Amino acid sequence: MSTVIQNLLARKQKLIEQLDLTQDVEQRQEIERQLQQVNTALDLLDRPKQARK
Repeated sequence: MSTVIQNLLARKQKLIEQLDLTQDVEQRQEIERQLQQVNTALDLLDRPKQARK
């Protein structure tokens, strides 16, 4: 597993833990926004490379 993916997964875990502890609506929205960014990055890295034409 690449270092980039490991870092993203660690960041995701930390954000999930923060989300569980946070009550403030604005803070939760910010954490959810950051989680979406991490998930998008993981999805992009997980896509199989397209065959070259």
